[in-house]
Amino acid sequence: MLKYSAIEILAPWVPVVGLEIHAQISSNSKLFSGSQVQFAAPPNSLVSFFDASLPGTLPVLNRRCVEAAVMTGLALNCSINKKSLFDRKHYFYADLPAGYQITQQRVPIAVNGSLSYSLCIDNKMSQMVTKTVRIKQIQLEQDSGKSLHDDTRSQTLVDLNRAGVGLMEVVMEPDMCCGEEAAAAVRELQLILQTLGSSQAVMSEGQLRVDANVSVHHPGEPYGVRTEVKNINSIRFLAKAVDYEIQRQIKELESGRTILNETRAFDSKLGCTVPMRDKEGKQDYRFMPEPNLPPLILYDAKSLPANMNHQQVVNIDWIHERLPDLPSVKRAKLVERYGILPEHSFTLLNEDGLSEFFEDVIKQTQMKPKKVIGWILKDLLSYLKKHSLTVKESPVSSFLLADLLNRLEEKEISSTAAKQVFAELWKGEGKTPLEIVKEKKLQLIQDQKDLEQICQTVIDGQENEVMAIKAGNRKVLNKLIGLVQRETQGRSNPVLVKQLLEKKLSE
Repeated sequence: MLKYSAIEILAPWVPVVGLEIHAQISSNSKLFSGSQVQFAAPPNSLVSFFDASLPGTLPVLNRRCVEAAVMTGLALNCSINKKSLFDRKHYFYADLPAGYQITQQRVPIAVNGSLSYSLCIDNKMSQMVTKTVRIKQIQLEQDSGKSLHDDTRSQTLVDLNRAGVGLMEVVMEPDMCCGEEAAAAVRELQLILQTLGSSQAVMSEGQLRVDANVSVHHPGEPYGVRTEVKNINSIRFLAKAVDYEIQRQIKELESGRTILNETRAFDSKLGCTVPMRDKEGKQDYRFMPEPNLPPLILYDAKSLPANMNHQQVVNIDWIHERLPDLPSVKRAKLVERYGILPEHSFTLLNEDGLSEFFEDVIKQTQMKPKKVIGWILKDLLSYLKKHSLTVKESPVSSFLLADLLNRLEEKEISSTAAKQVFAELWKGEGKTPLEIVKEKKLQLIQDQKDLEQICQTVIDGQENEVMAIKAGNRKVLNKLIGLVQRETQGRSNPVLVKQLLEKKLSE
């Protein structure tokens, strides 16, 4: 199987990428039935008569799902339609018992929005550019069930637990041009959904699934024939799938072949896309109005009738007033409040719970935020990634880290010793930083006379270095500081050691 490098020149070609993202709404029950929503429940244990499409059953719209869609639309700068309609989208598959899906094809709940996202230039966090993708629409729809293919027995099993679960389909216009942009846009959307609480958006549990529409064309020419890469369940795979598909289409066209309007899947093991089936046209779905659901009517402060029971309507303005700070606002506040770099604010928000951890440490330590951020990103985050742990699973709590940083700030221990203490704290043995410092004898040497004697011993044993320093090569002084640190096993204050060495060398 050929693999194409992203480095290959795209100059005569313009890639075009649009996305359709299905986000599972965070709700206790399904979109049109009272069945519970639960991940990894026993097969077919959460199926109501309506979910199984038994004759005579009727849909009852879930208010929570409507509010989640309105909230998401407002956060994505959409116009909320006060009147939206439900439609039936017909297709036959074993995990769709009714033979149709209830969706919003003609008049969706939200339209004409935008999403701003940032990405690095040349993988440098210090060089970031902000881009915007237009949101065509957000629509409410049902999820289908799940088909489980048993190849050994040549049979397919159907689990309807997921059938009827509420989804928001977010349709992004083809404003992106590569996998990196698509991945950055989806990551920002994921953060927004999680901040709002409208979706948990855990991709590993199928709560956020992405379909990528990809095409290429020459500059100034109409868009090329597009392919759709379906059901991508990881942001990393999304970037790889889009970039591969762009390169594949360019290779095909440059070889004189044509691009088929087809549906493809991304094979993560092979790192390539493979054909699934011919793309179905809209007419194949035979859209028609859903006869069992009236138009969905929403209100704002102006249109809300005076005698209307507020519990029975969805008020757009009421939801708008209660929107939390979105990720972009949170980043700006972190930069302004703590004086950290903008790129650091992105890292804090990209890791679930890390910004809260950082702020908890700040509240409990005397160390300046600019120093604390170094410990959070270089030490804590690297340990978490090395051991594949989330922030909530960290064996080092914000209290323990703050305690350690206070001892470092009060010059009880050196930065080298602090690293050793952190490594011991990571073992999760229930010891405090002070207990570890005493047990490992990591306290800074407080007796200046002892330190002066060690400095003199180092100077006496390094004649060449001393001559180089006296000749004007000040960089060599760092070597002497390192030797003193080694002699004291990291228990000396480098700043004080430097002062003592300079004093002795000037005598």
